[in-house]
Amino acid sequence: MRRSAYYSVRSGVHPTGGRLNLAMLQQLFVDVYRDFSFKGYFQKSLGYECVDSGEVYGEIGPFIDRYVFRKLKKDHLWPIGLNQSSLSEADIFDLIEFFFDHVAKGVDGYNHTHDDCGWHYKKFDVPQGQRDFAVAVNDILSEYRDGFALSTAGEVVTLAPAGLAALEDTSVPVLDDDNVSQKVQAAVHKFRRRGAKASERKDAIRDLADVLEFLRPEAKKVLHKRDEADLFELANRFGIRHHNPDQKAQYDQAIWFSWMFYHFLATIHALTRLIERSRKAPASK
Repeated sequence: MRRSAYYSVRSGVHPTGGRLNLAMLQQLFVDVYRDFSFKGYFQKSLGYECVDSGEVYGEIGPFIDRYVFRKLKKDHLWPIGLNQSSLSEADIFDLIEFFFDHVAKGVDGYNHTHDDCGWHYKKFDVPQGQRDFAVAVNDILSEYRDGFALSTAGEVVTLAPAGLAALEDTSVPVLDDDNVSQKVQAAVHKFRRRGAKASERKDAIRDLADVLEFLRPEAKKVLHKRDEADLFELANRFGIRHHNPDQKAQYDQAIWFSWMFYHFLATIHALTRLIERSRKAPASK
């Protein structure tokens, strides 16, 4: 399987640099939907057409357009593809999340061969359908603008910088579920959430700094005193946890917030593992 980009992207002559614009996203998103619909991934929710039985309703029932309107509060999204060129970025992201909630892989049924009608499924695997859909969608979301992704929770989020995605997807050791693990997960979700404001990202960084503060007593046992102090000086000097006249306030938040967030997240991963190893180490005589 090819891992490198194709020639025009590698050589720098591709007209879009290999990135997708909105028009390309509109087309590729509709293509993904049509492909999954053709394979029966939406039969459970949306139903299907049969040459003998006519329209077979899914769980949503016959009025899909009204159901979509009720869920997304937009009346121009269904049928998919009819108004393809008018779909905004937010429309497409809403629909991606909607389809994630309603996709299911058919695992048991029969192939209706009359007039090439196709497969009609009776049993479905929802988790597998969601995984398959996420893989297909993420293939295009990752190349749109600065990069997005459909999370395992079914939400479109900003894509982590190269090499740092594993930090977000890897759980920290369970030292304290309420004060560490859950707070880290919530902070990651808050920071990556599509459309998150600067104030929300700052809150996410503050949440990670609070986790470090919670771990501080044990951190003193596994870190040199200067290293332990430096960790908290960063948050304090950039106006994340406290507010005083000596703090740096004039800095590019788009750049520095991202750097601080992943710095704290990586530190928590390292620190919790050091603490876990220290707890398991046999007591010295």
